Amino acid sequence: MAKAIMVQGTMSNAGKSLVTAGLCRVFNQDGNKVAPFKSQNMALNSFITVNGAEMGRAQVVQAEAANIEPSALMNPILLKPTSDCGSQVIVNGEAIGTMTAVEYFKFKTQLIPDIMKAYNQLDEENDIIVIEGAGSPAEINLKTQDIVNMGMAKMAKSPVLLVADIDRGGVFAAVYGTIMLLEAEERNMVKGIVINKFRGDVSILKPGLDMLEEKTGIPVVGVLPMLNVDIEDEDSLSERLSVSSKVDLIDIAIVRLPRMSNYTDFNVFELISGVSVRYVQSVNELGNPDMIIIPGTKNTIGDLKWMRQNGLEAEILKKANSGTVVFGICGGYQILGNNISDPHGVEEGGDTAGMGLLDVETVFEEKKRTIQMQGVFGKIGGIFETLAGKEFYGYEIHSGITNFDEKKAISSISPINENAEPIAEGSQNIGERLNVYGSYIHGIFDGEGIAAAIIEALLNKKGLKTEDIEIINFDDYKKQQYDILADSIRNNLDMDKIYEILNEGVE
Repeated sequence: MAKAIMVQGTMSNAGKSLVTAGLCRVFNQDGNKVAPFKSQNMALNSFITVNGAEMGRAQVVQAEAANIEPSALMNPILLKPTSDCGSQVIVNGEAIGTMTAVEYFKFKTQLIPDIMKAYNQLDEENDIIVIEGAGSPAEINLKTQDIVNMGMAKMAKSPVLLVADIDRGGVFAAVYGTIMLLEAEERNMVKGIVINKFRGDVSILKPGLDMLEEKTGIPVVGVLPMLNVDIEDEDSLSERLSVSSKVDLIDIAIVRLPRMSNYTDFNVFELISGVSVRYVQSVNELGNPDMIIIPGTKNTIGDLKWMRQNGLEAEILKKANSGTVVFGICGGYQILGNNISDPHGVEEGGDTAGMGLLDVETVFEEKKRTIQMQGVFGKIGGIFETLAGKEFYGYEIHSGITNFDEKKAISSISPINENAEPIAEGSQNIGERLNVYGSYIHGIFDGEGIAAAIIEALLNKKGLKTEDIEIINFDDYKKQQYDILADSIRNNLDMDKIYEILNEGVE
């Protein structure tokens, strides 16, 4: 049976996911078989496992840090927001429907058996489970139905580390207030406090830490500095989406759709020197990029209408027709087509005209296609013709089936061998607008040499040289970042105390 430790936070974005990933890495480096676990995650960034199950990417990152294969057992409930008041509910990797916030609040305790079945299976297979909470455990309006914070800690009989973000200010009030709003039984489960995102000399902080320990009776097990580490974060809170990036030698603009999903598809471009990756929401922000990417979305039709209303659609059409490269991924691929049909009301129902940049049409099916993919690029025309024959890997998450007229569109931008038969999950027009591409594959740019070939083609188009472009192996880079995170955990947290907390558990 595994030993458990849980990471909770005083608020969202306190650093729970990163601390969880770091502990997973440290425990694994110390020779333990470790698994992350989060009973309920809300995110639009998701991943497809080898058996076709959908799960949140935060737990995928933590699994990678722990050197194990991601499994939907690590995230039995995933909520993918479709609006401000509703989400698609995914249980054990499969969508069971869309619920309003009120409907889900009443329903979620029915999912406790699913949560515990997943947890117990991980419990049997691992030495340590690092559990992550969500938001704050002191949301007093939600505590009666809690299945992800103290409710989960009680079910797993897990001691808790409470993480607090000092960078925003008010850290002592946040820690003390959180603990005081817990029930006595819950307070007794909090065994350590972690101060996160500190800038400066820890000795100046020491008197406050001593007083915090005195007032709460809970030890501070460490102070983590503001880390310079590049590890995926939760999509709704990602700072990279709002950071203003200057235009570099090659400029890539990604449309920041309201329901954008899987923005991690584009992280690989950020590792290439001389390339700027900007997330844009308006015509003014768009500028004159070398490539425009329309990403995946949880609401294809709604986000297309948003682009139509704010003028981005018209501006992208103008740029595409003048030769700017446009690439659509998943929902973005559907948006680029001539028409989107929703006969089953998966989104808004009815037919919606697409942008018309690709001669394809999409029909939404009731059941999502969720599958991992690998293959090679087929014959491609236009600026990216050097991609032909390159191997790629990735995964698909989509309800739409996209069809095309073979007289108008190339069907084999991404031929994949499935059941010994090549299938097309991307397309490009024949004879015109060879600068427009679309594919269903998330992660298609991550394969070795693919991002480099794209950037080289964009440089050649501008008459620029490639000597100054440095390409980093994406997989090796991620491993280095996990090790940097683990080093910071070891250097700044009292791991002896954390192991003591882990071994003692809770009564």
